[in-house]
Amino acid sequence: MSKRIFGIETEFGCMIEANQLNISSEGVASVVRDHVFHELQLGISDIHYRDYGEPPGNGGFLFNGGRLYIDMGHLEYATPECVDLLSLVAYDKAIERLITHITDELGLNESVSFFKNNIDHFTGATFGCHENYQLRRDIPFYKVVIPALMPFFVTRQIYAGAGRVGGYEEILDFEDVQPSGDAFHGYQISQRADHIVTEIYEWIQFSRAIINTRDEPLSDYTKYRRLHLLVGDTNMSEFANALKVGTTSLVLDLIERGHQPGNIALADPVGALKDISRDQTFQWIVQLESGDTMSAIDLQRKYLELAQKFLKGQDADTDWVLTNWESVLDDLEEDWESVRDRVDWAAKKWLLETFMEEEGLSWADSWLESLDLEYHHIDPERSLFCELENQGQMIKLVTPENIDAAIRNAPEATRAKARAAVMRYLSKNNMPCIVDWHQIYFTHEEPFEMEDPFQTYEEEVERLLKRLSRQPRIHPQREKQERSQRQKPRIARVQRVRAE
Repeated sequence: MSKRIFGIETEFGCMIEANQLNISSEGVASVVRDHVFHELQLGISDIHYRDYGEPPGNGGFLFNGGRLYIDMGHLEYATPECVDLLSLVAYDKAIERLITHITDELGLNESVSFFKNNIDHFTGATFGCHENYQLRRDIPFYKVVIPALMPFFVTRQIYAGAGRVGGYEEILDFEDVQPSGDAFHGYQISQRADHIVTEIYEWIQFSRAIINTRDEPLSDYTKYRRLHLLVGDTNMSEFANALKVGTTSLVLDLIERGHQPGNIALADPVGALKDISRDQTFQWIVQLESGDTMSAIDLQRKYLELAQKFLKGQDADTDWVLTNWESVLDDLEEDWESVRDRVDWAAKKWLLETFMEEEGLSWADSWLESLDLEYHHIDPERSLFCELENQGQMIKLVTPENIDAAIRNAPEATRAKARAAVMRYLSKNNMPCIVDWHQIYFTHEEPFEMEDPFQTYEEEVERLLKRLSRQPRIHPQREKQERSQRQKPRIARVQRVRAE
């Protein structure tokens, strides 16, 4: 695939066993965050307000190039900038391992659960998995990019969906998104489909759209735009995660080269998104603007055929995506169960139906909602997904060594490497700083700019660190005392949680 930056933001659900701890789920998320920054010292905590909802200490950047923070009560992790699929998968998995390690170390793993999913069956709330893709600025976004991507995103869920039990309806009233009752009893292939209420919109707080139009490039705005997506599910499957991002990146390659399928505009994208998710026949028929109908599989093939024609052979990632994209579509056309070793919704559906048959249950049984959630548990000892993986029933793409390395080390081929190198120096030498994706601010120096995410800035980093080495330091003993004072409340907080 063309050289492209991509990354994933994941919001984790958190549940506390009844009467186990006298602390909220947000409090537990804060304990985990603080342990990352102040005990394990895997990054630098923010010393400033990023906005009104992100005060000092709310989060920070990690030495692996990513970012960890609290968002609307959820622990959220953004991977560093990646340019290849296996790296992205490893960095996405790294945070699961880190959170599990921390809850185990703090003795919380029996009473606290973290989930990598998108829905709360009890309240009907949803939390997101946001994908980010760098896009060329010179491609007309509203005229070209959005129309070309819309049918792709609506139908991509047939292999990228995480699956869910039951349904939930939200109604957009232009002032707010209002929940509505839903009598649907059955299985859907997507968790987010029920919560998407419009095709495009800028502000996430008011409306979840298939394509978010916020223009925040976090890089050179004259060259790049960042495509920020809300429509995707959070994947447990490494294969589904890689295929989701890989196919999307290839479609962006096609758009940037001037290629897109013709005559596939959907009559009602939001309606089609929900209809595909809820279709119990798995025929996934959608109506086009032209009045014709087409299956989601055939619509995906339109993109695949163009990619095979114009992109095949350009690199290993491209060919992996093309091969597996075609294989998954072929298998889905024959029998959905044949993709349960790769696709989350299929794996979960097979698991739940096996249990239903053994216990004589229907889809209306609330027991299934609990099992639905346990599929997404990130603790390998408790996760139904991990159990399938341990039994060799799910395809793996990265090794435990890849994941461990991704916890502590930044990608080698993007600006994340430069950001991590500067951060490590500043942290080691007790020099205060303000870190952002494309800039680092510190005293007595101009901001260190990283506007090109493809650059590793090795020479610039070397010159910067030489200049910083000539600046006065905080006395080590004084810094030790100050750090101890800062950590006392956090240590007491962890001890209180353990005791309770």
